[in-house]
Amino acid sequence: MKVTHLPYQKTGFFSTIMLDYLEQKPSIRPFYNHFSDLKGFELQIEEKKVSYTHHTRTTLVEALKEQYKTVSLSEETQHNITVLAKENTFTVTTGHQLNLFTGPLYFLYKIFSTINLCETLAAKHPDKNFVPIYWMATEDHDFEEINYFNYQGEKIAWNRTDGGAVGQFSTAGMDSVFEEFASKLGASKNASYLKELFSKAYLEHNNLAAATRYLANCLFGTYGLVIVDGDDANLKRLFTPYVQQELLEQISSKVVSASNKALEQEGYPIQVNPREINLFYLSKNNRERIVFEKGLYRVHQTDITFTPEQIENELQEFPERFSPNVIMRPLYQETILPNLGYIGGGGELAYWLQLKDYFTTVKIPFPVLVLRNSVQVISTKQQKKLDRLAITSEELFLKQSELLKQKVIENSDISVDFSKQKDLLKAQFSQLKEVALKTDQSFIGAVNAQEKKQLNGLDALEKRLLRAEKRRQKDLVTSIVALQDNLLPNHGLEERQRNFSEYYEAYGNDLLESLKASLNPLDFNFTILEL
Repeated sequence: MKVTHLPYQKTGFFSTIMLDYLEQKPSIRPFYNHFSDLKGFELQIEEKKVSYTHHTRTTLVEALKEQYKTVSLSEETQHNITVLAKENTFTVTTGHQLNLFTGPLYFLYKIFSTINLCETLAAKHPDKNFVPIYWMATEDHDFEEINYFNYQGEKIAWNRTDGGAVGQFSTAGMDSVFEEFASKLGASKNASYLKELFSKAYLEHNNLAAATRYLANCLFGTYGLVIVDGDDANLKRLFTPYVQQELLEQISSKVVSASNKALEQEGYPIQVNPREINLFYLSKNNRERIVFEKGLYRVHQTDITFTPEQIENELQEFPERFSPNVIMRPLYQETILPNLGYIGGGGELAYWLQLKDYFTTVKIPFPVLVLRNSVQVISTKQQKKLDRLAITSEELFLKQSELLKQKVIENSDISVDFSKQKDLLKAQFSQLKEVALKTDQSFIGAVNAQEKKQLNGLDALEKRLLRAEKRRQKDLVTSIVALQDNLLPNHGLEERQRNFSEYYEAYGNDLLESLKASLNPLDFNFTILEL
């Protein structure tokens, strides 16, 4: 294993808002509480410990014991659930959808970032406990985002028709997905483990939440990961005061809308826009938003209606039927967990930045936001090819057209760069313009037009010569295109497209151990991992 790093700015794949956050620019400062460094976490501990109650801790631990009742627990996870009852225990959380067989690679990066940050904090604060949490997005309803994963460039999909919260989806019919996946795997020991892992997760558990819990527990249980399912009546009962406030006062919409306007004034794009009421109503095979119309609460696209009194009674009696949307889910998480920080990707953290004032309004500490680690895995064979082609880590992430231009020029026996000629031409026309100013100013327009025409001509000749050089260096161009396309599928980061199974089949547990050893979410650099 060899680990190198590259500044996020050099990859070209990270948004301005995230780069500004990592650089702590003044324009983004009003939208977060404490920064993601050790000092920020120290301050967050002081805030959280005075706002989190013993009753909430007790309820959380009992709910987790119930959720894990049928799961084989590692000693590490069992210990972490137990210490959550103690006043000196805090959590760091990441969340993720219930993607089929973990979905994209960055699922692993999120969780190892969370585990490693907890270990870093424990070393800094030996008198406290820090528990890594994976919050399963069991109440999501966008099935098309999670019903597949990619293996060796092919999509393996689970097709079904149920609606409602995905965590409740039956795994019936998953055997055909297993057969398709198994047929593509080889006969190695690692391939056999992947088959067994998939089979036991999805063929021996009744719903998607249970299957995902089993899968994540197998991969990360030895590191003490605790998995939380928020679709839980006892946990939601803790959240009822905020749900009631949302129903009656619609606070989130007002505050988040104001934050969005402030972000836009700073030039940042908005990830999500609030609705008037940011809650769904859950029923069997259904998750529809709650709207308030003509004095009644109505469940969209159904015949279900409530008077204000009826919906308050419904909330008290059946809190599990009320589901927060993307605006309120972070608040739910921070209400029921002794949480210090949330680890997520750039898109996730961008919408968290919209929520800070909402947290302040409802008097819940806003967590430290931590950008998850991003990784490019490179095999030793691929690294040798990069070395042979003289492509550096930074150059690998150039747009392909720019990379090819750069390498063709470097390997050319003639100059393909007409920059000197262009500079000379500009100097000559500058002299002509001075003459024109002294004689007839109407001549300036003609001079400018001629300058533009000749510069365009040089550009065209330069491009034509570059195309000729690319044809002459066909073997080099073909090698570069093939290698970059393989490392960056569809010209994007592989972590968003490949599934961990491709690398696990090749490297086995070495993949997990290498990620565990190399990821540090408080080091704001992109990780390149050679295996």
